Amino acid sequence: MLRLTDFIIDCPDTMELAAFYSEVTGRPLKEGSHGNWAGIQFGEIELAFTPVEDYRAPQWPDGEHPKQFHLDFEVDDVEAEQSRVLALGATLQQDSIGPDGYGWRVYTDPVGHPFCLCRNKGVSWTEQGPIWPKSS
Repeated sequence: MLRLTDFIIDCPDTMELAAFYSEVTGRPLKEGSHGNWAGIQFGEIELAFTPVEDYRAPQWPDGEHPKQFHLDFEVDDVEAEQSRVLALGATLQQDSIGPDGYGWRVYTDPVGHPFCLCRNKGVSWTEQGPIWPKSS
């Protein structure tokens, strides 16, 4: 059996980047987070942050320093979430929202990691979060 438990992001300042994603997701930092390991719990999976000496930010979409990962966040209101993440320190890199209001926008976090705010056709929202359409 294999179970994903952590998604770890390298960064120059663990607590600073963890605080950014804590604000982006609205989830608290795990108790005991510190400069060498900080985490945000999402059910069984933890989004974790660890420092790397001589950190070099990815330069999306440049291949010389390519991204090693990116995060997708499904949202119910792209404009509102964009305003929020930009105010927290994100930078808009690419807009792929179509005229119908669906698609994604690529941002980079304060240390250069790319992430997307996505709005997919057919996804409905409840208080518990997004409900994905059933595949046929």
